[in-house]
Amino acid sequence: MKVPATTKNRTERAQEVIARCRALAKFSEDANSLRRTFLSESMHDCHAAIAGWLKPLGISATIDSAGNLRGFYPGADSAAPRLLIGSHLDTVPNAGFYDGMLGVVLAIALLEELDGKRLPFGIEVVGFSEEEGVRFGVPFIGSRALVGRIDEELLGHQDRNGITVRGAIQKFGLDDKRINEAALGDDVLSYVEFHIEQGPVLEKLERQLGVVEAIVGQTRLVLRFCGKANHSGTTPMDTRHDALAGAAEWMVAVEARAKVIPGLVATVGFIEAKPGATNVIPGEVRLTLDTRHRFDETRSVAIREFTGFAEEIAEKRGLFLQRNTLLEQNAIVLNSFLADQIEEAVRKSGCEPHRMTSGAGHDAMILAERIPSAMVFLRSPGGVSHDPAESVLLEDVACAIDCGVHLLKQLAQTREFLGRICRA
Repeated sequence: MKVPATTKNRTERAQEVIARCRALAKFSEDANSLRRTFLSESMHDCHAAIAGWLKPLGISATIDSAGNLRGFYPGADSAAPRLLIGSHLDTVPNAGFYDGMLGVVLAIALLEELDGKRLPFGIEVVGFSEEEGVRFGVPFIGSRALVGRIDEELLGHQDRNGITVRGAIQKFGLDDKRINEAALGDDVLSYVEFHIEQGPVLEKLERQLGVVEAIVGQTRLVLRFCGKANHSGTTPMDTRHDALAGAAEWMVAVEARAKVIPGLVATVGFIEAKPGATNVIPGEVRLTLDTRHRFDETRSVAIREFTGFAEEIAEKRGLFLQRNTLLEQNAIVLNSFLADQIEEAVRKSGCEPHRMTSGAGHDAMILAERIPSAMVFLRSPGGVSHDPAESVLLEDVACAIDCGVHLLKQLAQTREFLGRICRA
C-alpha cells in the first residue's frame, strides 16, 4: 500500500476533511444553526454531497431502506469480504460540525489514500441515518437496521408532529417494507469508527488519539408527574398538587445520589410543563432521564433507586407517576484484536495512544452485537461537543488519517485477519 511521503500531502488531506465536514454542516433544518434529524429534507443534500465525493473513486452511493448512505469499494477479489468504516450523519439541535460527520468523511479520505489500490477485503463506507435519538426519542435507528433490530414497535414511534418512523421513511422516498434488506450479510468482517472524543480526557493527557476499549451502558427514561392544574393566585400552598415542584424535587434527589456513585452520570435533558402559563399551577410535567455507567449492574441499581425516589415523591405530594423506558443498552466491550491493531497503527503514526472507555453511545456499540467493532477517538479541544464550539485540531485529523492508512495496511498484511477477526 502506498503511503504519502510528505507531511504536506497528509496535512492537505486533513484540511480537505475539515472543509468537507463544514460543508455538510450547511445542510440543516434550521436557518442559523445545525440541526439534521432522521430523514429530514436536509439529509437529501447531505447524501448528494457525499455521493459526489465518492463518485471519483468509482463508487455509486446507495441509500438503504433505513436511510443509511452506503458506498462500496471492492477488494482485489470481487468475492472478498468487506470492512465497514463510518459513523452517523444526523445531529443534535444547535450542533457542532464534527460529531458523526467526521467519521464518514475520514472513511472517504482513507479510500482516497488507497489511490486505486485493492486490498484483500472490500471497504464499505456507511453514513448512518440516525444515532442521536432527537426526532423520535429512540437512538441508533440507522445502525439498528444493520443488525436486524427494526421492529414494528420502533416503526410506530411518533415525532412531535405525529409522523411515525415508518411515515418518515416513506416520505423520504424509501420502502419501509424492504427495511430488512439493510441488514448485514455474512460477508462483513468488522466495523471501525473514527469519532471525536466529546470529552476532556485526551486533551488533559495531551494525547491526539484514543483507542476505545469499551462503551458505557445507557438507560433512557421518560417520566410524567401528573398533578392538578389550578389558579396560582387562589390556591393555597398546602392544597396544591404541583407536578413541577415534584419533578424538581426528584431532579435534585437524582443529582445528589449520582454524585456519590463513582463513574455514574445521570442527566435530565428535557423537561416540559403543562399548561405552561405564568398564572397556572403545573398539572403535568414530562421529563427525561439519561443514566450511564460502564458496569450494567451499577447502572441498574441506580435506576431502581431513581425510580423509587420518583414514586416516594409522587405519593407524598399526591401526584400520579408514569414511567416509560426509551432505551436499555448494555455496556459493550469492543473487539480486543482490532483495538491492538489500532494501537499499533497509532504508534506508527507517531502518536502516543491512550486506551479508554467511551462515556457516549456510538453506532459501534450496536454493530458490536453482530460483528467485531472498534473505535478511534480524536481529541476534542476544550472537551466541547454537541455545541457550535465543537472543534478538531488539524494535526489530530492528519494523525487519524495516518492511523487509518497504517491500520488498513496492517490488516491487509495480517494473514490471520480474515479468519481471526470473525472468531474474536
